Amino acid sequence: MLNEVFLPLLLVCLTLVLGPYLLAVIDRAIAAGIERRAVANPWLAPLQHGAWLFLQSRNHTERPDSLNWQLAPAAYLALAAAGLAVVPWSATLIPTDISTGLVLWGAVEALATVVIFLHGWSANALLPLIGAYRYVALGLSYILISMFVLIGVALPAESLRASAVVESQRELWNVIRQPLGLPLFVIVGLGVSFWGPLNLADSADLAGGTEAEISGPSRLVWQWARRAMLVAFSTMAATAFLGGWLGPWLPGPVWLVLKTLAVMALLLWLGRSLARVWPERLVTLAWLLFLPLSFVDLLWAGVEALR
Repeated sequence: MLNEVFLPLLLVCLTLVLGPYLLAVIDRAIAAGIERRAVANPWLAPLQHGAWLFLQSRNHTERPDSLNWQLAPAAYLALAAAGLAVVPWSATLIPTDISTGLVLWGAVEALATVVIFLHGWSANALLPLIGAYRYVALGLSYILISMFVLIGVALPAESLRASAVVESQRELWNVIRQPLGLPLFVIVGLGVSFWGPLNLADSADLAGGTEAEISGPSRLVWQWARRAMLVAFSTMAATAFLGGWLGPWLPGPVWLVLKTLAVMALLLWLGRSLARVWPERLVTLAWLLFLPLSFVDLLWAGVEALR
């Protein structure tokens, strides 16, 4: 009984710690490959950067909402942990095997919008507030796209339980059964973690956006949480579309890790390769292209389920 509780919790904690670290290492390697340059100390550089941030002094603005300003990075990290908690590692190794796992994942995305806005608003400064409102302008579209896509993978499983979604892919992965689903979910992952071309909340033209006024441990936790959220999305994408822990020869958790690393590499490569999208154009694309495509994906899944 102790192992059934302790081991899944340990896996979630290890993912929160090692996942962002591996993501940083892979990101540096991809950046070096794209720029055709040698990368120095790819395994040590993330640790050095983290130590440098941790030792910095905290920044202060005039009359901020100090409680929300300090809690927002930790809350964003906690949401990444909540998302990871519904991901099954094997048929028996499931941190939280609730019947509404996909609904919980949707709640994580919705609450992320609140946390990101609070992070920018609570600083009581112009650039963080603009970054927060930029994200809110797109947050609803991300939630709706993800909702349609995840309902699509729930239809063949006839369940909102993440473990049932994996079991429904024993004969055919959802990435083949519903080819629009994974690309749309990847877009949502880049958007909710505001990474690469979809980084509007913390973009360079806002001098860092919501994180423009933070430094020291708070900045470290915020960057750690962003990476953890991208890891959580990669893990859910591997679960919902790539068969999760299913695979021959190797143990289930190993298959999940390998598939997660593959999705992470794809997300990071896209983040480094694609040009940044301007806010106005991205709003248009989200509502007039991506959202209708997600509805088409849902209809596609419904027709397949009725056959």
